[in-house]
Amino acid sequence: MSSGVSVSSGLLKRASKERSGYLFILPHFIFFAVFFLIPVIWGISYSFFNYTLFEFEFWGLKGYAKLLADRYFWIALRNTFYYTAGIVPLWLIKALIISVLLFPFATRLQTAFKSMFYLPHVSSLVIISMIWLWIYEPQYGLLNAVMKLLHLPTQIWLGNRFLAMPSIIFMQFVMGGGSTIVLVSAALAGIPPSFVEVARIEGANPVQIFFKILLPSIKPIILYLVVMGTINSFQVFTQVYVLTQGGPEFSTTTMVYQIYYRAFENFDLGASLAQSVLMMLVLVVFAVIQFKWLGGEVEY
Repeated sequence: MSSGVSVSSGLLKRASKERSGYLFILPHFIFFAVFFLIPVIWGISYSFFNYTLFEFEFWGLKGYAKLLADRYFWIALRNTFYYTAGIVPLWLIKALIISVLLFPFATRLQTAFKSMFYLPHVSSLVIISMIWLWIYEPQYGLLNAVMKLLHLPTQIWLGNRFLAMPSIIFMQFVMGGGSTIVLVSAALAGIPPSFVEVARIEGANPVQIFFKILLPSIKPIILYLVVMGTINSFQVFTQVYVLTQGGPEFSTTTMVYQIYYRAFENFDLGASLAQSVLMMLVLVVFAVIQFKWLGGEVEY
């Protein structure tokens, strides 16, 4: 009994000692609770209701069962997997190649290049998508003009169900990944130069240095980029809305676009919330798998 009292009194003393720290984080926690935590809990609870403009009744798991039986849900999930499996590795490979090429340069030159690569990240995605809508235009678009110059057949890039999603992935690959390049470059800059120098003295070639020294050393940042890239890719919406609106033949209908469509076109808010919860669960499973796969810490 006395040991329990001593433990509780120790916790109280520690809490009172660290009170100033809790006061500093309190404003941020209030914003987090009001604008994120409470809406998430509210959304999860409402996902168990048949919630439309004219109905509001408790369904329990019936809404989830109905959603899982909907083939369009599985089409959207498949398309989202397709987009994620395409864009995350491409972004990571692009960032690794560019960061390694910039690695020997002076700091000022690296900063200039990283700023140029990061610039599209701060630009409006709607504007970028509209520019690419013109690039992909079948008759007067820039891409088909290049195809004609190369004597290659022109394509209806966004009107072909086999080309629409690869076209969106290509657009995002070219324009995106600026923050990934900045983070990978920062991770490479944190590697002690002696590691690379010793490897060169021992006769290692650039490929061996990359795979044996540089890549293992930035494994934590790669884990972060894979997890966050997967989450961001699952939330793709603006590009789909501007370029294809889910078509043709549902070939670019993604999870978030379908959530938007259910909520603001069909006004089926319960199904939209249920699909949001399912997407969150899928992302949690993916994050756990990725942490198991890449979760080992680097030891110097």
